[in-house]
Amino acid sequence: MDHIDPAVSETSHTVASWLLDIVDGLLNKLGLSHFETGEEIIYLAIVIAAALGIGWVIQKAVVFVLRRLVKMRNNDVGRELLQLRTISKCCHIIPPLVFLALAPFAFDRSQHIISVIERIAWIYVLVCFGIGLCAVLTFAFHHYDVHRNTKKLPIQGVLNLAQGIVWIIIIICAVGVAVDKSPAVLLTGLGAFSAALMLVFKDSILGFVAGIQMSQNDMVHVGDWIVVPGTPANGSVLSITLTAVKVQNWDNTIVTVPPYTLVSTSFQNYRGMSESGARRIDKTFLIDIPTVRRLTPAEVDALVESKPILKSFVDNLRKNNQTAQFDGGLTPINGTLDTNLGLFRAYLCEYVFNNPHIAKNQTILIRLSDPNASGLTLNVYCFTNTTDWDAYEAIQSALLEHVTTVCGDFGLAIYTSGSLTVEQGGPATPPAIAGAPSTPDAPKQA
Repeated sequence: MDHIDPAVSETSHTVASWLLDIVDGLLNKLGLSHFETGEEIIYLAIVIAAALGIGWVIQKAVVFVLRRLVKMRNNDVGRELLQLRTISKCCHIIPPLVFLALAPFAFDRSQHIISVIERIAWIYVLVCFGIGLCAVLTFAFHHYDVHRNTKKLPIQGVLNLAQGIVWIIIIICAVGVAVDKSPAVLLTGLGAFSAALMLVFKDSILGFVAGIQMSQNDMVHVGDWIVVPGTPANGSVLSITLTAVKVQNWDNTIVTVPPYTLVSTSFQNYRGMSESGARRIDKTFLIDIPTVRRLTPAEVDALVESKPILKSFVDNLRKNNQTAQFDGGLTPINGTLDTNLGLFRAYLCEYVFNNPHIAKNQTILIRLSDPNASGLTLNVYCFTNTTDWDAYEAIQSALLEHVTTVCGDFGLAIYTSGSLTVEQGGPATPPAIAGAPSTPDAPKQA
């Protein structure tokens, strides 16, 4: 077995000759010196084992050196290379290259066998090359996403597209090697199947286009809270790829939404709320209309005595002949002294404005809307100074409880389905204001 391909390097020739001598000596000891098939099989097994061993040694050596460098310099790049196993994946290409360099020396009788083995080995090289290249792309995108992607743009779809292109090229080249045809010929033939390919990769193409639109318009990031109408998606975005946007709902279920859905229809993103640090409270109460009535000065004084927070407001209105003073057309405190509802509205303004959990740089509004068959609508509109869900719900609940309970101190009642106070065709006597004296000027009740 003394054939040597002239194109093979001198180093490969030396190593192969050395291995062949070892195989010949082993067969001579076993009395099989003329068993050429056995010599070829044993040599091929040794070459495979040597290739795997060399690849394993080189991989371990490179990783060991890289770990030492990371410990010495505390380098983020090296740490990420180790975390993503980029070096290990790139080293996969070493064994098939070693095998290709040494395998041809084993066969001198059948060119067909060596041709088949070389084609298989080259396909393996292409697959390992694809694995290594995708590992490098993953590292590059991960490094950019962690250190440069300050806007948290969804780039996972771009990475998926790049990896898909790599594997399409690898598959075309592998098929060309298997059938012994040029990849250019295969690419020319693919033109006839373009319609079928577009149908097969329709979701990927739409996802890629949607990903570009979402990145360009800064529509959604990983970690955003989104609500997509028409779907059960209502939670935090986990990942954005070419074919799916994964959303973890607040009940910990996972909903998958096609990226194209987010650009073809409207959806709600709460990122602006999170970035502002304030979350809205917008609640309405139906005031039972029969409980709304005029107040006498004595009743106003009694309420001010029980609610000292109203003193500055009442004194200011009386000083200005009950004319509200608006600074620049806007004031957080508004109300009147004419009715218990007007004074209650002023009290709510003062209470909300002085609440330490309410954001003062956001809109604070206590207003009345059109009455309806159920009562007079009182709207409380403000923002908490936190977006934390637990804290927000606690602040909102405390505000609702206070409004519901304190309205009785002003002689008002919140309307419910059983709160109609109509008897014999007339309104019942509204709740009395504590401490308010009875005066002849008070309106008569039925």
